[in-house]
Amino acid sequence: MSMRIVALLACCLLAACSKVNQENYSKLKAGMSKQEVESLLGVPGECAGALGMTSCTWGDDKAYISVQYAGDKVMLFSGKGLK
Repeated sequence: MSMRIVALLACCLLAACSKVNQENYSKLKAGMSKQEVESLLGVPGECAGALGMTSCTWGDDKAYISVQYAGDKVMLFSGKGLK
């Protein structure tokens, strides 16, 4: 099998296994803990915060889930491009 085919298959498998999807987005609820969210979505790609507020994002420019925490609890969440 050529390396090009192997690379293509690997990309397809990674995309199919993405936790950034509508099904997981629908499971998010205000009041969930960071640990509950990370067990659902995995480790976030990026987090930033100050004064007890944190915003974490999973995904990329095309499809993402963003969660805002107050302390350890989900306050707000949003998503884009989810399938």
